[in-house]
Formats: sequence, structure tokens, C-alpha cells
Amino acid sequence: MKKILKLLTACCACIAVLATMLLAGCGTQTTTETTPAEPDTDTSEEMVSVTLNEVAHSIFYAPMYVAIEEGYFAEEGINLDLVTGFGADKVMTAVLSGEADIGFMGPETTVYTANEGSKDQVINFAQLTQRAGNFLVAREPDDHFEWSKLVGKDVLGGRAGGMPEMVFEYILKENGIDPSTVNIDQSIDFGSTGPAFAGGQGDYTVEFEPSATTLEMEGSGYVVASLGVDSGYVPYTAFSAKQSYIEEHPEIIQSFANALQKGMKFVNSHTAEEIARAIQPQFPETESEALIRIVSRYQEQDSWKDDLVFSEDSYDLLLDILESAGQLTDRPDYRNLVNVSFAQKAAF
Repeated sequence: MKKILKLLTACCACIAVLATMLLAGCGTQTTTETTPAEPDTDTSEEMVSVTLNEVAHSIFYAPMYVAIEEGYFAEEGINLDLVTGFGADKVMTAVLSGEADIGFMGPETTVYTANEGSKDQVINFAQLTQRAGNFLVAREPDDHFEWSKLVGKDVLGGRAGGMPEMVFEYILKENGIDPSTVNIDQSIDFGSTGPAFAGGQGDYTVEFEPSATTLEMEGSGYVVASLGVDSGYVPYTAFSAKQSYIEEHPEIIQSFANALQKGMKFVNSHTAEEIARAIQPQFPETESEALIRIVSRYQEQDSWKDDLVFSEDSYDLLLDILESAGQLTDRPDYRNLVNVSFAQKAAF
């Protein structure tokens, strides 16, 4: 009996030891599983939203659309919201009100705003196009067109004080023609001149793409001259933002310029077919053949810069055009309205 009791006592002791070991083991495992993970501090995938208001939606601005469709803005951490303002005056209003972070328009509007005494200057930080992007369309083909043929004719022009109209008048003057001798209709809204011409208004019309090519393909008109070729190199469109926005978000402006520069490099190193294919989603209603034709036209006349730098020579030419059009009250200093540091950094 005593032997049995000793045996039971020994067994109980063993069970107690095993239970203690098991409890200890379970406690250690629980501690390992419930230890909090280190906080994730990687912000490389964070995106910043930027609202860009463009003056018009035109194939002329292909480098920007390439940057969108090829994912260059996304690569730079920008979630771009593109809005079409339909006119430089409307784009500027959006920028000044804060409705848009960045504006894309003719830089003449920044000159007007400065001369009106804006306290928060709108600064040009990147130039996109270096020629006018519109064309003169006639009722009939004319292989021997001369600007003097416009004297006494009805021409559907652009808004007074806007780059399309001023460049048009600049060309007339360069060819010895007084703009007052041409019947220029400036009453039609931007984007509506093509349909108006197709409907029978005017002897000529000044059109951007794809309107010019659309009129040709419909047999309603024929391109007889390029304002981009005949006006020479002109700082036609640029990106700008309020001084306060640039100072508060220099990293966003730099990333934006970096993405644009990638788009510039693409259009200057690819064929018209490749560019057209890249931007096709931006122009779903334009046939592939027409898109290629338009891109080729812009390529051939050297519409796009190699970089985004808005030079002082280009700025002075802009002021000369404004002065010639009677739209300039003062010549703001180049350094007050242009910041090239972001474009220069993006180019390298």
C-alpha cells in the first residue's frame, strides 16, 4: 500500500512539473504574437491632388497629354484633375480664386493681371509651345495664298486681347496690312468658329486643331496658311500659378515640371504615329488618321520646345506683340512674372 502511495505522489509531482512547463511555453508564444508591429512610415506611394485648368483641349498640347497618358504625373506623385476652361480669361479667374492650383494658358494673361495690380502675382514657371497653334482656313484650296488676299474679306477671328487674335493681327502688320482693312468677327465664342464657318459664316476662319482638319475632312474648308509658321517663334502657352502657391508647394511645382519634361522628351523622340497612339484616349472622337495628320502638322512646324524654359527673349517678344496690339499699359519686369528654376532643374 505504501508503495502505491509513493508511486501516486511521484506521478502527481511529474504532472505538476509538466503543467508548469506547458503554461510557461504558452505564455511565451502569446507574448510573441501580440507584440505590436512597427508603424509603417513609408510615404513613397502617397499622391497629391493637383487641379489644372487648361485654356482649351487641343492636340496642340500633346506633350501634356502624353505626360498624363504615359503615367508621368503619377510617377511624380501627382493625381491630376484636368479641367478645360475654354478661354484664358476663365483659366485666370480659376487660378486667382483658388479653384485651380495651376493654369495653362497664353502668358499674356499673367501680364494683364500684373498690370491690374494683383497682390498675389501669377507666375509662369514652364513654357510648352513655341509657335502659334492655329491655322487659316479658306473656302477653297489656295496653293498661292498671300495674306493680302484677306483685305476686305470676312474672317472669323479670336477674342480681343487673346493670343490667337493678337498673333493674327501681328502677322497682318508684318505683311504690311492694317488689321482694320480686314473684317474680323470677334463675337463668336472660342470653339464655335468652326461650326459657324461650316454653316456659311465668313470667307476665312482662324482655327485650332482638330477643328482645322475636321473642316478639311468634311470638305467645308481648306488650310491655306499656318499662323505658327508665319509668326515665328512665340511663347504661345505656359503653365502658371500664384506666387503664394509656388512658395507653399515648391515640391509640387517641381514634380509637375518633371512630368511635363518627360512628355516633352517623348514628343521630340517619337513618330507622329506613336504620339497619336499615346494621346488617343484624350481625343476619343478624333479618328486615328486625323490624329496622326494633326500631330505630323505640329511636328513639322516645330511647335514644341525641347525644354520648358521660358526665356527672357521670348518674354520680350510677347510684350512686343501685346504692345503692337495696343493691349499693353506697362512692361512688367521679366523676373517678376517668370520663374525658370523649376524648368531648368527638370531639364537635367
